[in-house]
Amino acid sequence: MGDRLDLPPFFSLTAYNEVDSTSIQAKRLAEEGAPSGQLVIAKSQNSGVGRRGRAWTSPKGNMYASLMIRPKCSSAEAAKLSFLVSVALYHSIRSLLPENVPVSLKWPNDVLVDGKKVAGILLESKSRPDGALDWLVIGTGVNINDYPKVTEGLPATALGLYGAEPEPTELISIYCTNFLHYYQIWVKNGFAPIRDEWLKYAVGVGNEVVARLPNEELHGIFSGLDKDGALILKQSNGAIKYISAGEVFFPAK
Repeated sequence: MGDRLDLPPFFSLTAYNEVDSTSIQAKRLAEEGAPSGQLVIAKSQNSGVGRRGRAWTSPKGNMYASLMIRPKCSSAEAAKLSFLVSVALYHSIRSLLPENVPVSLKWPNDVLVDGKKVAGILLESKSRPDGALDWLVIGTGVNINDYPKVTEGLPATALGLYGAEPEPTELISIYCTNFLHYYQIWVKNGFAPIRDEWLKYAVGVGNEVVARLPNEELHGIFSGLDKDGALILKQSNGAIKYISAGEVFFPAK
């Protein structure tokens, strides 16, 4: 993959024309001792994976990138970085689209264009025997020219439908710059400023949502995020529920 990237010094690059999965390769490099900031990109993947083990369609023309970092924190703390990645992708995508095209974030880590999913984020990590984090791999995919026409959840879309057709390497460069900016904020100030930034662009805050959990379905008002990124759901009886994992939907009006 010979297209040039303009990356800040924090990143070291490994590029492929085709690969099984950029995240698989990033994990392999992590196990071989690669330093924090190892970035793996590919023009296409033949075994891309999304959330909950779902296949991630990976034709040429879209963005596929996995970043391996070694933050000095627990796995639980590192999991909050999904919000940071969402914010970095939000600003990257927002900068490429016309102002009249709506871009938003959906809990826990979806990036939406015109209410449809345009990006996927998957975090995988490994801890050391003492419980500290060894490495975290952040897999990202963005639909630029192609998108799945049938999905299990939200309908999908692509940037090209809204007048933005960047080269994948251009989008990766923008994303990495934004990621590093917010990562430095996180290292210095923790999760709170990232949470506040995420909430600025989140869809559904203050409105009724349906949270589908493994064993139940809850209705209530999406009232914000707690200090750990859990969705705060205020039910009609006044009860407050904190949802750490699940799928959120917006009732039809």
